[in-house]
Amino acid sequence: MAFVLGGVPMLAINPRQTKSEKDEQKGIVSRLIGLYGRFRNPTCHEARVHWPMTPHDARDIMSMVSLPHRRPDGATMPPRV
Repeated sequence: MAFVLGGVPMLAINPRQTKSEKDEQKGIVSRLIGLYGRFRNPTCHEARVHWPMTPHDARDIMSMVSLPHRRPDGATMPPRV
């Protein structure tokens, strides 16, 4: 998994003690990787003067970005061993 050194994440959004907590950590990382790929790659590799977007699409995008943007606010840096 990305953002992991020696099995320990760079930022932990929860204690990662239960399977659900570990799955939540993986899910947030996957969402961030997907969002980065969706918005970085097309805009950096293709010239876009006009990018049509409906208000509904804009609300959906903001909703997708909201959770992974908020969760790291309370994250901790686990100790490295």
